[in-house]
Amino acid sequence: SLQACIEISVALLHFLVHRNMKAMHDFVGHAMPVARLSKLVLNTAGLEVRWYRPPSVDPQTPHDRDEVYVVVSGQGDFVREGERVKFASGDLLFAAAGEVHRFENHTPDTAVWVIFGPGA
Repeated sequence: SLQACIEISVALLHFLVHRNMKAMHDFVGHAMPVARLSKLVLNTAGLEVRWYRPPSVDPQTPHDRDEVYVVVSGQGDFVREGERVKFASGDLLFAAAGEVHRFENHTPDTAVWVIFGPGA
């Protein structure tokens, strides 16, 4: 829902402002964990934040929680339930729980913060 999206975004901004930004930047360049396409940054009750760099073919499947993507770098297409939207650095994208979604035709430098809302 839009309200959940807003609450999640505010929580992420709070996290980024009040935590050590240097540690966050150092983290971004490291390799992803084995068998994972994203790296866990924050996991609290009701909120999970991950760093994601989609591969050239994005293999995502629908999730059981709402997701907000904050585009850090890159540009391309975000496909959600058949709807295609252009994205670029600085954009905010949303996929509701259960929606088929993926990144397509994106530049190799595409990187996003993924914010998962509360579970069902």
